[in-house]
Amino acid sequence: MAHRFITQAVVVGARVFGRAFAEAYRQASASSKYSRAAMDSGGSSSSHSNNLVSSGLTLDEACQILNVRSPQGGKADMEEVMERFKRLYDVNDPTKGGSFYLQSKILRARERIELEAKQTQETLDRKAEIEQGWNPKVYKDQ
Repeated sequence: MAHRFITQAVVVGARVFGRAFAEAYRQASASSKYSRAAMDSGGSSSSHSNNLVSSGLTLDEACQILNVRSPQGGKADMEEVMERFKRLYDVNDPTKGGSFYLQSKILRARERIELEAKQTQETLDRKAEIEQGWNPKVYKDQ
């Protein structure tokens, strides 16, 4: 009689686990398709993919995490960002009793701000090159 209850509990548990695993797989697949479609439709210039580049952090969230001002006109004070990053990263070191989760959020926030600064700089460089015209460097044999 006891073996029947144990077998029934194992079967029910396996069924519950199987359904949960299947649902998690469906959600992950749908999320992957959605993000792939967002990247294909707009590339890196679409607002959705541009907003959530680094682990789902928006630029505003990244600035709040590091307690820095949002880049004004695309210019970010990277020295201040690095100073805050180093201090917060060291304070949240797991070996010193800090939180690995917070440490990883701080790292992703720094990466997001750096990405935004890099993209803005590339855009400004492209605009400057368009205004100046294309001037290739030509090396002539002497």
